[in-house]
Amino acid sequence: MTHQALIEELKTLVDNGKLLTDTDSLASHGIDWTKHFTPAPMAIAFPRSVEQVQAIVRWANERNIALVPSGGRTGLSAAAVAANGEVVVSFDYMNRILEFNEMDRTVVCEPGVVTEQLQQFAQEQGLYYPVDFASAGSSQIGGNIGTNAGGIKVIRYGMTRDWVAGLKVVTGKGELLELNKDLIKNATGYDLRQLFIGAEGTLGFVVEATMRLTRAPKNLTAMVLGTPDFDSIMPVLHAFQKELDLTAFEFFSDKAMAKVLARGDVPAPFDTECPFYALLEFEAASEEVMDQALVVFEHCMEEGWVLDGVMSQSEQQLENLWKLREYISETIAHWTPYKNDVSVTVGKVPAFLRDIDEIVAKNYPDFEVVWFGHIGDGNLHLNILKPESMDKDEFFAQCATVNQWVFETVQKYNGSISAEHGVGMTKRDYLHYSRSAEEIALMKAVKAVFDPNGIMNPGKIFAV
Repeated sequence: MTHQALIEELKTLVDNGKLLTDTDSLASHGIDWTKHFTPAPMAIAFPRSVEQVQAIVRWANERNIALVPSGGRTGLSAAAVAANGEVVVSFDYMNRILEFNEMDRTVVCEPGVVTEQLQQFAQEQGLYYPVDFASAGSSQIGGNIGTNAGGIKVIRYGMTRDWVAGLKVVTGKGELLELNKDLIKNATGYDLRQLFIGAEGTLGFVVEATMRLTRAPKNLTAMVLGTPDFDSIMPVLHAFQKELDLTAFEFFSDKAMAKVLARGDVPAPFDTECPFYALLEFEAASEEVMDQALVVFEHCMEEGWVLDGVMSQSEQQLENLWKLREYISETIAHWTPYKNDVSVTVGKVPAFLRDIDEIVAKNYPDFEVVWFGHIGDGNLHLNILKPESMDKDEFFAQCATVNQWVFETVQKYNGSISAEHGVGMTKRDYLHYSRSAEEIALMKAVKAVFDPNGIMNPGKIFAV
């Protein structure tokens, strides 16, 4: 069948005007925030209903056409990239909040609901959706589920999978499954819901999700602390965790903060220049909690772990302190960074980072390196910035040659090559550093059950 004939068939499966094939749409919807691959999809389909999604999947099976899911396209692993003539299935128009259950504190969403939209809805109900990250204003719930998104609140609230009460999914065969049915307790065998969370659309498409909400935190307060070296950050974390229930504990290097400050969007937190900074957040529900935080701060100063610090005194100051951390990714995007998103258990972080830092210093002597991450849950973001004069492909090639040593170190510490960005195409060749051959074989077998014809986001997580 000709390309045009396939397009004409596909047009009949969605609403009028909801299949795009123009050059601009193919380029914008065939890619995510990674810049490693050139988008080359066949078409972009915008279903408006579960039935239309099922129809697209069944058609794709009949015609042996690969499908790639598309949400906010804010991913950093190329899981939403269509580079080989696939049909992109965009959930932009399946973006409604369908139902709210006050008693159960759950909300039923379509996959195209933007993360920030869900957060705002929860706030209007006097509740809280805690999964949060810099791209919350454009990422979508379906994509969050597909990558098991983490972010800045994991230390207190966990990952996306901890907030998914139930799912409706369309499998690679076009079947509609309702998984877990929003139950808190359900001891009836395999929890297939959890298989689809973090599967990056390789088993099927999420078409509806029931998300849990929780109590809204009271008087969130942030502190930014400057430390003399990285080794001081971990005792600071331990000291504060011993006395307070932290909602976040982040870190970033002086180079990361310098990039943010240079844009002029936010002021420096204090005058003292430090090599590393920690940002912590907690609920200051009473004066006693605030006083305890100050006692711990003074203790850290006396121990020499902290050189200077500031505590937010208003909502505006809280927002400004968070901008120091949340604006890093956006700010360094200008330099086309090569990103590594790795994790180890918290207790192994100092030794792990020393080993990685030694590899980086030896192999990237002429590149600028920016460190930041969710240190409270063991997640580090290593960003190598591309020199202005260097070709992108040459830069990525040089960075890729060092991946072996970086990931061998991750393996040495029993860590993960992808803490929260997913595997996609950027990490699929390195999966064996975090997963055994037996695990990978079983993962492929699971995919074959749900997607026997291999049409669902092929080439992601592992090679076809």
